[in-house]
Amino acid sequence: MHGKDTIEAHRAGGLRATAGRLAGQLADMLLPPRCLGCGDAVVAHDALCASCWRGLSFIEPPVCDVMGTPLPPGVPAGALSAAAIAAPPPYAQLRAACRYEGTARRLVTQFKYADRLECTRLIARLMMRAGHDLIAASDIVVPVPLHWSRLIARRYNQAAELARALGDATDLAYVPMALRRIRATRQQVGLKPAERALNVTGAFSVPEQSRHEVAGQRVLLVDDVYTTGSTVTAATRALKRFGAADVRVLVFARVLDDA
Repeated sequence: MHGKDTIEAHRAGGLRATAGRLAGQLADMLLPPRCLGCGDAVVAHDALCASCWRGLSFIEPPVCDVMGTPLPPGVPAGALSAAAIAAPPPYAQLRAACRYEGTARRLVTQFKYADRLECTRLIARLMMRAGHDLIAASDIVVPVPLHWSRLIARRYNQAAELARALGDATDLAYVPMALRRIRATRQQVGLKPAERALNVTGAFSVPEQSRHEVAGQRVLLVDDVYTTGSTVTAATRALKRFGAADVRVLVFARVLDDA
């Protein structure tokens, strides 16, 4: 590129950047940034106010290397919880960003049931913070699917929105149709652990046209909330039955027994 062309290119780039900043300022005037948790004014979009941020209870190391549950301080990296030793899950690892309480519960409720898709980017960023090791060890990202009847009623699958955002922000291939919920299940809310497990047994499969995308791949399975693990356990078994090399699970929030 000649000197004059270089100058013009830089000038054009500067004009585009200026136009972008002006467009952003105009958007902020028309739609001022609001906290995703409570609606109070904040300095940037896709953010929380200080009070709602303090309401997030992050799950920090040390955690069980498999289940991602908190362990006592001072436990070395790679340690396992008693639950992981007694009943190893079919997935290789699981991580969650937060406890399902306070601000995290409020964000999930708005995101899942109130059409608040603007929560996607913030939640995905927090999931990436918690699951960077799992992301690095995976090839594709797959959402836990909704049955078609529930998808029509809800209009979108919150797990798919999170998986898409993670795929966009990483090198993982987003494979939204890799897993299908082949029968309608009852809402898991309010069911006992044994009822939850029975409810989703045999509920998932990998469609024939998608099996080549799963076979031999290291899968990152994404959902919004982990409660008893019955859903991701059933989904993991389906993925492995159709050739996934291994499965890791990343969720935004999880219920813990001491929560």
